[in-house]
Amino acid sequence: MTIRLFQKEDLEPLVEIVKATDVFRPEEVAVARELMEIAAGQPGQNDYVICTSVDEGGIVRGYYCIGHTPMTEATYDLYWIAVDPQVHGQGIGKQLLRHSEDYIRQHGGKLVVAETSSLPKYEKTRLFYEHNHYTEASRINDYYARGDGLVVYIKYL
Repeated sequence: MTIRLFQKEDLEPLVEIVKATDVFRPEEVAVARELMEIAAGQPGQNDYVICTSVDEGGIVRGYYCIGHTPMTEATYDLYWIAVDPQVHGQGIGKQLLRHSEDYIRQHGGKLVVAETSSLPKYEKTRLFYEHNHYTEASRINDYYARGDGLVVYIKYL
């Protein structure tokens, strides 16, 4: 598995992966696409760093999107991390997460913040963060919608 900087031709396969995870609402998929379009259309921008996981056959298998949190000294947001459900359980998500953390460290980052939902369909996501040494820092009930709370995970690097 190779992890490289996002390329414009990764956009459609990655949007399909985000959809295939079957956890994101259509408006969330639209936001994921929007961030990829910004990265593809504005090569010099540094608000969103996107890296893509590609297998030996050149097939796009996942990605992450991170960014330095505005008005902070050394905090980064993990905006997106998604892996093709066909290859779940092969360690790709963990590789992507480690790669993002290495990037953050190399750029002076000290804290990673990841937000997710409290809905049952996000249980695997929450366990993923916990298994990778992220700590639940806060929970706000009914944040996204009634019954859908915000769960914030953090990791000090």
